[in-house]
Amino acid sequence: MIKALITGMTGMVGSHLADYLLRETDWDIYGMQRWRSPLDNIEHLLPAINAGERVFVRYGDLNDQSSLMSVINEVQPDYIFHLAAQSYPKTSFDAPIDTLNTNILGTCRLLEAVRLSGQKPVIHVCASSEVFGRVPKEKLPINEECTFHPASPYAISKVGTDLVGRYYAEAYGMMVMTTRMFTHTGPRRGDVFAESTFAKQIAMIEAGLIPSVVKTGNLQSLRTWADVRDAVRAYYMLVTVNPVAGAYYNIGGSYSCTVGEMLDTLLSYSTVKNISVETDTERLRPIDADLQVPDTQKFTAHTGWKPEIPFRTTMLDLLNDWRTRIKRGSRFLTR
Repeated sequence: MIKALITGMTGMVGSHLADYLLRETDWDIYGMQRWRSPLDNIEHLLPAINAGERVFVRYGDLNDQSSLMSVINEVQPDYIFHLAAQSYPKTSFDAPIDTLNTNILGTCRLLEAVRLSGQKPVIHVCASSEVFGRVPKEKLPINEECTFHPASPYAISKVGTDLVGRYYAEAYGMMVMTTRMFTHTGPRRGDVFAESTFAKQIAMIEAGLIPSVVKTGNLQSLRTWADVRDAVRAYYMLVTVNPVAGAYYNIGGSYSCTVGEMLDTLLSYSTVKNISVETDTERLRPIDADLQVPDTQKFTAHTGWKPEIPFRTTMLDLLNDWRTRIKRGSRFLTR
């Protein structure tokens, strides 16, 4: 039986990847999580996990080498999707050392555990489009050879993640590939990200929980948007369609607009029509990667992947996901 290990399976991307693999393959899926990881995103998988039916949970922490070695030696995966990270750019300004440690050294610890095990899995190391950071307009769309100019401790950590992955491929002949996924979102998105906090605020306004004001940060930043469900399909194709050790790819959507235009789309779906918008200085980054438009020709040429889910569908599904969570009676911070 083929076995896949997903680090960070309890996150948005990891949980959607587990759903995709369970639906589209006959693989056994092992999700690595920390003991304190919230289980909200995999709640629908808990019956199968409890019954031991194709999906399993193993405890491991990127900051604990012994736990990683235990997971690798026990699971002996054929595929590893390394998604676990401190993944919040805004948070990284407050916790830079934790971000760098988890994302750079954590990736090194994981790959070292694989190397020492003697196993030969196909490994996807997830970096980020944030590695490109502040890109001048003349370099758009951004291709893989664009100079790195990271604009946050998170982005710096993902530069390290990217380079560590490529190093292990080149130095040790390991089948490691890295991706720079551009903005991707959808149901289960964490509320520290702009589109998700906007959707949450709109859903809370509709439920009468907060005043009719959406608080925002920088609305001028240009983004190309992809759906998380398209993203995980790309990750599956990455490791199964003629994988090339040391390869690195940009992956992203095909629809570009500013953060403000994205907010307008969400507002157009609201049942409340008098919502105002207010800038909150606490939501502004000290420095922002404000032009994030990818050139994905290298990846699409290699795999045949292309995004399929329209931007407006993604935004409506995100808003409906927050409506569902709030109707459940869950309590949320107004961040």
